[in-house]
Parts: sequence; C-alpha cells; structure tokens
Amino acid sequence: MKEQKMIIEDIKSNPVKEEIKPPKKPEWLRVKLPTGKEYAEVRKIVSENKLHTICESGNCPNMGECWGAGTATFMILGNICTRSCGFCAVATGRPHAVDWDEPKRVANSVKLMKVKHCVITSVDRDDLKDGGSLLWVETVKEIRRVNPNTTMETLIPDFQGKWENLQRIIEVAPEIVSHNIETVRRLTRAVRIQAKYDRSMEVLARLSAAGIKAKSGIMLGLGETEEEVVEAMHDLRKCEVKILTLGQYLQPTPKHLPVKEYIRPEQFAKLKKIGLDLGFKYVESGPLVRSSYHAEKHLSF
Repeated sequence: MKEQKMIIEDIKSNPVKEEIKPPKKPEWLRVKLPTGKEYAEVRKIVSENKLHTICESGNCPNMGECWGAGTATFMILGNICTRSCGFCAVATGRPHAVDWDEPKRVANSVKLMKVKHCVITSVDRDDLKDGGSLLWVETVKEIRRVNPNTTMETLIPDFQGKWENLQRIIEVAPEIVSHNIETVRRLTRAVRIQAKYDRSMEVLARLSAAGIKAKSGIMLGLGETEEEVVEAMHDLRKCEVKILTLGQYLQPTPKHLPVKEYIRPEQFAKLKKIGLDLGFKYVESGPLVRSSYHAEKHLSF
C-alpha cells in the first residue's frame, strides 16, 4: 500500500500529469463514425460469440475503417486488466477466471469473418502464474486448426519478465509477434506504471534472437522530445525489431493522462524517414496509426 501511494504521488508530481488546459484537437484527427453493412456484420459476430476486441475496449479511432473492411483485433483473457496504465482505456481490476472455450470462439469468428491476417492481443494477467501464456498458445493453435491459411500477429504483454511464459509464444511461432514499448524511457514509469522499459526491450530482443519477426509501437504527444523518440528507435533497432508503428496518443477519459501535444502529420513523416534510415523494414507513422493498423502489410518482407 505504501509503495502504491508513492507511485500515485509520483504520477501527480510528474510533468506528464500536471493540470494544464488541453490543446484543441486538430482537423487531421477527425474520423468518420462507423457505418455500413460490413461494420454491422463484424459487430454482430463479435457480439454473438461473446468476444472482446481492443477496437472497442481501447476506443480505437480506426474501428470504423477496419471493421468496415471486415477485420478486427481480438482481445483474449477477458476485458479486465491487472495493470493500470495511465494511457489505456481497458478496465482495471480483478479479472474473471480464464475461459478455456475462448480460443474456439475466436477461431470460429476468424473463419466467419474470412480473415486472412488475424491480430490477437490480450489484457495483462499478472494474477496468473503463467501470465495467460497457456491460453495464448491454445488460441494460436486453434486459429491455425480452423483457419490453416490465415496468418497471425500476436500483440503480447511482457509476462513480468518470466521468460518461460514468453518461450511458449516463441514455440508456437506466430508470423509476427508485437510488444509495444508505448513511450520513451523517461516517461515509462508514469505512462506504464507496472512496466519497465528495459524489460520490454529484452522481450523484443529475445523474440528477435529466436528468429521471430518482432514489432513494437510508440505513442506520441505525452511530452516526449524528438530526441527521446529517436533514442527509443535506436534501442528498438539494437533489439533487431523489424516493424515500428508511431501514432498520436488520445486521452480516453479525463481520468487518464492528458495530451501534451498534437503531433503534426509532417513530423510523423519525418520520423518515418528516420526509422527507415535506421533499418526498420516497415514503419507505419501517422496521427491515427495504432498497433494493428494495416497489420496485413507488415508480412510483405
């Protein structure tokens, strides 16, 4: 309790959390409301199969575009996270018991939606000894059994640095494994309270060393400098990360960390060039970019 109180006080005193008038949302961040037949069909499948998606839980601005194209990012292990990151809209609390029928429902939904490239993510399950890795493995296997021609990206947690849990993901070898560092080193404690910058880097390094195509993402607009972003990009390249996404942080509720700055599209373009020059094979960079945005393109090398 004492440690938790110290963390809360640290966040309150951190520049990221100071009370300031938020900047006005610029024109380039406006998105269309989700509509259309395809969108409705995806929503129906998700609802009927009692599935969770990060599209909904994370308030993704691209949900209309992606669901309208018949794709969604499924979120397994429930919709309650054991962590309380300052940026994330997913609910925090005591998760429900693991649902071992979930892999079958996800796999059947992938089939119904005729998904060619499937993206799976999860909440953090620090309450479980295996960190949820056993259900992760079952989900990957079941998707492949039901959809043998579907490729896969798994957006995984850090498993608290318990490497036997990460090894289970490596052994089932999804085509892409993503783990987001989310922000620069200086802001990690305030943005990802229970996470560690270097531990996330080790996750990515271990994936790359095992021959997995590793991917990561960073949110901008939390008070980081360009130099800090470039430093993080250098760190990711040292871990042999091949794919990078850069997007604008958007405050999900007034209780979450405020937006410090709306990054202009030309700055995203500049960072994309820097990333490609550093050796990333693919850089998705723009105000509305999220980790799974255009994920199917990341298989192209």
